[in-house]
Amino acid sequence: MNWTNLFKISLKALANNKTRAFLTMLGIIIGVASVITMIAIGQGAKKSIQDQISGMGSNIIMIHPGGERRGGVRLDPSEMQTLKVDDYEALKRESIFLTKVSPSVTASGQLISGNNNYPSSVSGVGIEYLDIRQLNLAEGEMFTETDIRASAKVCVIGTTIRDNLFPDDRNPIGKIIRINQVPLRVIGILESKGYNSMGMDQDDIVIAPYTTVMKRMRAVTYLEGIFASALSEDMTDYATAEIAEILRRQHKLSEDMPDNFEIRSQKELSDILGTTTDLLTTLLACIAGISLLVGGIGIMNIMYVSVTERTKEIGLRMSVGARGIDILAQFLIEAVLISVTGGILGILIGCGASAAVKYIAHWPVDIQTWSAVLSFAVCTVTGIFFGWYPARKASNLDPIDALRYE
Repeated sequence: MNWTNLFKISLKALANNKTRAFLTMLGIIIGVASVITMIAIGQGAKKSIQDQISGMGSNIIMIHPGGERRGGVRLDPSEMQTLKVDDYEALKRESIFLTKVSPSVTASGQLISGNNNYPSSVSGVGIEYLDIRQLNLAEGEMFTETDIRASAKVCVIGTTIRDNLFPDDRNPIGKIIRINQVPLRVIGILESKGYNSMGMDQDDIVIAPYTTVMKRMRAVTYLEGIFASALSEDMTDYATAEIAEILRRQHKLSEDMPDNFEIRSQKELSDILGTTTDLLTTLLACIAGISLLVGGIGIMNIMYVSVTERTKEIGLRMSVGARGIDILAQFLIEAVLISVTGGILGILIGCGASAAVKYIAHWPVDIQTWSAVLSFAVCTVTGIFFGWYPARKASNLDPIDALRYE
């Protein structure tokens, strides 16, 4: 068997039917390009979500009151008053896996400054809240522990609040905004963070000392939540277990009593969203992979036609000494050449389509090397698999019958 001659014969056979060979490749090209593009879009969405979560702090832990049953009725967690300032102080004092802790309580209403107003809310937090949420000051300063102890009427605002309440004043430091008849003096402006992956405006934010919100706006003695950050993302599970232990002790819960609080982490959210995007990516890849199957069937169909058309040629070659294995190899080489060439073109088109989606549609795209390698391997196997049966049929032809074929 002379592989060089077989390769030349296969190339010549494909060159004699360029249009048919290209149309056969088209299914493979579309399949490979679709798989690469779909996976790139799915992985780009996953990476974008993970970046957004990391931007908010990948080691954030959020503690909220837990719903409980009273008289057979399941109460909404927002109605519970199980978290107290003492819980926040205990976590800050006793925890070893937490680096920062901040209480949280919110007052909603219409923000007013002069003739301008804007519906929003004020978040009452501690001084470590900026570090936990990875927020930075663009101008001014953060309130202090002295402000917290004095329930000072001061606040730090985001750029969305600044743009809506002070459209003609780019530096509103020292100006007054009112919410629910309570005046707050602006002492700082946060750096803009834009919208997150869930479409929420991260600059629509006003933060003030938690004591100010609790005493002057809400007149409550409980917290709506506690924000904390673990030593690292890997330590989140340890920190969560430690928080549960401290809060159960604070709330005097016996072993048979359920938690009256809920603990959620950004790591948990990241894992859930990552799993969801992986499923969507797999679904998209499977849909695109159908094109590879269709392309393989196209190869088998064309090879069948080719065998039929060249029956007399096959008989002539076998009559002058070509063995069945030589005929089998020739038609397999043709099938593999079609699929490999289609795979290479599909990879190039898939990468180009992914780049076009990124720069034209402005979607997050992350081209995966493994998707190109996998697609190329699959299309090669497809060519061999779907090309083998027609090639086998050609190799089993009787030379006499083949020569008589009209």
